[in-house]
Amino acid sequence: MHPFAMRAASFQSTPGNGMLEMISFLAPINAACAGLLALLQSSAQPVALPPFEQIENLHLYAGRAAYEAARADSRYRMEKIAYDSDGLEVFAYVYGPSAPAHEARPVVVFNRGSWVRESFAGELLVQAHRLAEQGFLVVAPMYRGSGGAPGSDEMGGSDLADLFNLLPVIAELRAADSSRIYLYGESRGAMMVYQAIRDDFPALAAAVYGGFTDLDALAGDPQWAPVMPVIWPDFEENRAAITYRRSAVAWPEEIDIPILIMHGGQDEAVPAAHAVRLAAALERHGRPHELIIMPQEGHVLTGRAEERDALAAAWFTAHQP
Repeated sequence: MHPFAMRAASFQSTPGNGMLEMISFLAPINAACAGLLALLQSSAQPVALPPFEQIENLHLYAGRAAYEAARADSRYRMEKIAYDSDGLEVFAYVYGPSAPAHEARPVVVFNRGSWVRESFAGELLVQAHRLAEQGFLVVAPMYRGSGGAPGSDEMGGSDLADLFNLLPVIAELRAADSSRIYLYGESRGAMMVYQAIRDDFPALAAAVYGGFTDLDALAGDPQWAPVMPVIWPDFEENRAAITYRRSAVAWPEEIDIPILIMHGGQDEAVPAAHAVRLAAALERHGRPHELIIMPQEGHVLTGRAEERDALAAAWFTAHQP
């Protein structure tokens, strides 16, 4: 059986004493499960991971030795799956054991950084491998507009649905324990995590790094000001609404699950003040959190990436039911 095969509901019973009515009621549910199973099994494609030197800027995410070791580790595999989100066929990566699952794993939903991407499998590999070694299954949405998917990536707008629409997918993965889901986010992905928590994504805990928490302040930075109307063409007309939705510092009381916030003290893309301000606001509201500033690190904590992921894994493990 395929290691990421889906759970398909099946029922065997002798009709009688209301069982016919029960079977009739369950028939459309079974059909829906079978349809999702067929769709995901048919769409799952192994991801070909090129050598280290063929991926631009991979050194920001992993060293050559760690990357090639993870790439050669046949115990795990990465696949790209297609799923429906608001009528759009979007994609996600799934990373976990190559062998059939004997026990369901807790799930880390990793939210990548940046805007539209053709692929981020290479950047994800070592991080996903570390988490898999700690017993997690990793699922990483690409978001609409990326990887060949239709739609427009609004960076925290309608694309948030692509995160929520992973839930029925996760529920059908045999290797996944859908009662133990965690959110992990990098940069833009941290903002997606904050919004998902606000909108009641069923995660037990979350961890983020390099995330902005005040988009209006970021928009005032000369390096980011020209980017705003590129990502959001109506930015000038709707600045207040666009920034408020994506600024967790404006609604810290909504962050109601334990969250680990990591940031580099030398981050030149998103100043550490974003993390510090949110942590202070969470403290005022009595929300469970931990703030870790790594003084010598930059945006994605490159020099301490192994420690970063170990801290996240430990945070998730500490908040298992």
